[in-house]
Amino acid sequence: MTPPTAPASTSATAPEDRYARGLAALSLVTGTEHPAVLDPIAEIAPDLARFTVEFGYGDIWSQPGLTPRQRQIGTIAALAALGNAAPQLRFHIAGALNVGCTRREITETFIHATVYAGYPAALNALAAAREVFAAHPDPDAAAPATEKTPEADRYARGIALLQEVDGPAGPHVVDSLADLAPDLGRFLVEHVFGEVYARTGLDLPTRELASVAMCTALGTAGPQLRVHLRAFLNVGGTREEIIALLTQLAGYAGFPAALNGVAAAREIFAEQDAKG
Repeated sequence: MTPPTAPASTSATAPEDRYARGLAALSLVTGTEHPAVLDPIAEIAPDLARFTVEFGYGDIWSQPGLTPRQRQIGTIAALAALGNAAPQLRFHIAGALNVGCTRREITETFIHATVYAGYPAALNALAAAREVFAAHPDPDAAAPATEKTPEADRYARGIALLQEVDGPAGPHVVDSLADLAPDLGRFLVEHVFGEVYARTGLDLPTRELASVAMCTALGTAGPQLRVHLRAFLNVGGTREEIIALLTQLAGYAGFPAALNGVAAAREIFAEQDAKG
């Protein structure tokens, strides 16, 4: 299935154009020609319903820089990490299916979330995915994937992936834990990279996009956010994609989280520019 293309770029246009553009983007996510998802909100807060269409979808979602698939992966990653918006998470899991994401990509995003938001957040997200998948049966859906890194290969495979993603800084983090928490450093290599990152359900750019989304949404992981901004660029992501993702997160994690993310991105871009 070929994913749909993103709506046209946002520009300074008349309010009715913003609303129409927003409805078109929302229709892409809901998979319906006339989305009714905001009707209950409009009954008690019509302006909020309008803001959601005009700003959330007409301005933010319709910007260039990310594909619909990337937007939905970033959104479900952030909502899973936040852990406080189950109805919206279910809505965007369905939206991810509607724009061409596979069940495997969705479940892998939540497995990836164990690293950044913890197992409870990931398990809750997978419970939401189970509900959505049951409501959207797919006779062609593949059986759930099972992958296991051989025990003897976990460290070697993990350190190789850590270096691929984070460059020389990755092993330094592990080394810095040797005097105080050596097992945590080993778990970082063996489990996070040797098992989770090594899984085939998401490519590395998508994993790093999800990592940036989660670290930004959590708002408590500034140093790790900077690591993953670098990593996203290391594995082929672009600055345009980073800024588009952080802008998108203003609608899901709030403007302070997005602004903090942009400040971190500014530092990383300046650091890379200084290196030439």
